Amino acid sequence: MTDREKEKYSRQIIMPEIGTAGQERLLSSSVIVIGAGALASASLYYIAAAGVGKITIADGDKVELSNLHRQIIHSYKSIGTKKAESARESLLRLDPYSDIKTINERIDERNIKDIIKDYDFIVDATDNFPSKFTINDACVDLKKPYSHAGIVRFSGQTMTYVPGTSSLRHFLPEPPEFDECDTCKVQGVLGAAVGVIGSIQACEAIKYLLGTKGLLTDRLLCFDALTMTFRTLPGARAVDSRT
Repeated sequence: MTDREKEKYSRQIIMPEIGTAGQERLLSSSVIVIGAGALASASLYYIAAAGVGKITIADGDKVELSNLHRQIIHSYKSIGTKKAESARESLLRLDPYSDIKTINERIDERNIKDIIKDYDFIVDATDNFPSKFTINDACVDLKKPYSHAGIVRFSGQTMTYVPGTSSLRHFLPEPPEFDECDTCKVQGVLGAAVGVIGSIQACEAIKYLLGTKGLLTDRLLCFDALTMTFRTLPGARAVDSRT
């Protein structure tokens, strides 16, 4: 590490669970965050601030005014710009020495495996079931660890997949039909609640890269901001023949 890095990450390095070796491990790690909206607003900031050495942001959308109450990585002047580029600019203001790349296109079955294959950890920060299942299935096929999350109104959920543990399909075998799904556009969403879930995703990514125990594997963490409660649902690995 450089002297600048030692000073910047000094409050992490003094933690026995991290130390110099753990910080160097973070600095040599790579993460791709798919989606640059609300979940990514929290997860990206904290993953970058922790010192993950290589970060890629993938999103094909542009910033809209209606995004700003929850997608705090963007600003009013970002409206009309590409979300991935806007997010990158925000992270570079946090640390101009960061290695941050962007993919300004939609991730789908056609390109996902080639895109994620070289990353140490994947964060699903998308906002729709088709994308979530595409990410899940590709990560399972490639044996890539990733964090799943979703949120609507006041309620969110998140889990971590590593090879050999429960994937999203253990909790939800097939994507719901569109008219069966609650969406933020239809039902609304509380921005601060998204921040809680996105922060948990960042914690999981960092913990995985450090090799620490206690990941959200084989369980789905559910959060209700109205009652300020958490509960966990166990996974059932037998559902998904992929693992």
